[in-house]
Amino acid sequence: STDARPLGERECRAFHGCYALERNVGTVLLQKLSIDAELGDAAQDDDVSKTVNYLTAYEVVAGQMRVVSNTLENVTSRIIDAVYEAFPQIVRITATVSKIAPPLGGKLNKVSVTMTK
Repeated sequence: STDARPLGERECRAFHGCYALERNVGTVLLQKLSIDAELGDAAQDDDVSKTVNYLTAYEVVAGQMRVVSNTLENVTSRIIDAVYEAFPQIVRITATVSKIAPPLGGKLNKVSVTMTK
């Protein structure tokens, strides 16, 4: 059976962006994943190796956040590809990367990119 599994949000400081301030000081970013996967075998067998292990997913996302990108689109796409590679049972994944309070010269809560594959 295919089940949707939201994996929550991860917050970190990273250095993504095309402006020197973002590259030097960094900004706070949120990463959010929602995954549809074939999980029937994991449920039936009670076997964590057959599910989407959230610790592994967290580590995959953390690794991608350490690779500096000019755009949120690039880092979001890399997260999707890396999580897909880690879990062959994934059918669909949606990832959102949000930059909190981007340095735009005015007050803006966040900017986000959401991609689905």
